[in-house]
Amino acid sequence: MFTLETAATAAYVVAALLFILALAGLSKHETSRAGNTFGITGMAVALVATIALAINHQIEPLGLALLIGAMAVGAAIGLWRAKVVEMTGMPELIALLHSFVGLAAVLVGWNGYLHVEGDAGGTEAALLSEQGMLGIHSAEVVIGVFIGAVTFTGSIVANLKLSARIKSAPMMLPGKNILNVGALVAFLALTVWFVIDPSLWLLVAVTVLALLLGWHLVASIGGGDMPVVVSMLNSYSGWAAAASGFLLGNDLLIITGALVGSSGAYLSYIMCKAMNRSFISVIAGGFGIEAGPSEDKDYGEHREINAEAAADMLTSASSVIITPGYGMAVAQAQYGVADLTRKLRDRGIDVRFGIHPVAGRLPGHMNVLLAEAKVPYDIVLEMDEINDDFDGTSVVLVIGANDTVNPAASEDPSSPIAGMPVLTVWDADNVIVFKRSMASGYAGVQNPLFFRDNTQMLFGDAKDRVDAILAAL
Repeated sequence: MFTLETAATAAYVVAALLFILALAGLSKHETSRAGNTFGITGMAVALVATIALAINHQIEPLGLALLIGAMAVGAAIGLWRAKVVEMTGMPELIALLHSFVGLAAVLVGWNGYLHVEGDAGGTEAALLSEQGMLGIHSAEVVIGVFIGAVTFTGSIVANLKLSARIKSAPMMLPGKNILNVGALVAFLALTVWFVIDPSLWLLVAVTVLALLLGWHLVASIGGGDMPVVVSMLNSYSGWAAAASGFLLGNDLLIITGALVGSSGAYLSYIMCKAMNRSFISVIAGGFGIEAGPSEDKDYGEHREINAEAAADMLTSASSVIITPGYGMAVAQAQYGVADLTRKLRDRGIDVRFGIHPVAGRLPGHMNVLLAEAKVPYDIVLEMDEINDDFDGTSVVLVIGANDTVNPAASEDPSSPIAGMPVLTVWDADNVIVFKRSMASGYAGVQNPLFFRDNTQMLFGDAKDRVDAILAAL
């Protein structure tokens, strides 16, 4: 028999399929818009189905009004933020959104405790106890609260670092790894205790422990590795949502959380491989800056170039590779860079882009910027695809990048970024670096590239310098 509940269940299946299609679409530039549309449609279907289920369960008018009102307020805030946020602000906004998911998981867990374990004489507690499921429910509560709390404070720290409200340098507490492992051991012990004898103070202890652990995990990670952290927090938020799904008995939330959690973890794994980092160390917050070369080290004198000379160098080049970074996003220079690319290609010059896996402060940050400026997808190449081509390239334009083109990663074992694969731009005949000053990058490491014989610095706002080159052309 067809009922409102069966219709909602069918809608959940459709929404889950749409979310899977969204992930598939977002895996390629060419299908990313379709993937985004699938995701939006899936979420709309899920929300309508949720309201239908609430009506079917005869929710009180006040409860229904609160539900619809919360959705309306959330939608209004979301639309406003999406409209006003700059691309440079996307990383910290995404980190903030992850914190909301974590907080929601904590609140769902606490709600589950108050309605079951906290009301031992209630109907739900008696029913679960009769079915032998009370221990499982208690485990779901404590695990959901723990994952959610870690995600909540970890995401807040990521937001503060990415928005420069706190320093990007890692917090180095004595014995930080012992603190992290100790917190996990304490969580396991508290979980077993809570399952055997659920009590309010144990849940409070787990919540506080998880909040502190989440803060410490992300605070211990250096700014240069924040793109991986954002990806990992995305995974955490997915598992937090899945944990909430188990508590609420919501299959769609479980499926969606598992999709987000697994895809985020896999993306983090890919990025760690690209950065020569240990995947386990990311999860454990274990790769901050332990020690680094002295910033007082004398690398020699840098050389400067002006826009007119840069234009002359470009027009006489046979091949050009552009390596963008976060500075291009800050200056909003992507449109000028796209115009420069078109003009050079019209002159018969081979122009391509080299994108480091962690360029910017968000996975895919540079790819989105270039797509927004309508740079052809086929000339935007990943680091592994283009690194062998720098040798023999006439000119490389480094626009707002720093740590991702730092030769210290491969030449200085004492560097905080030692071992991280970078774009080997210094192998080109000439390198022009667009920077506002000689300051170090987000990882706080000086870049010897700036002092190489084949490197020249073009100081100023990246957008203004690109426009000046276009005028000279």
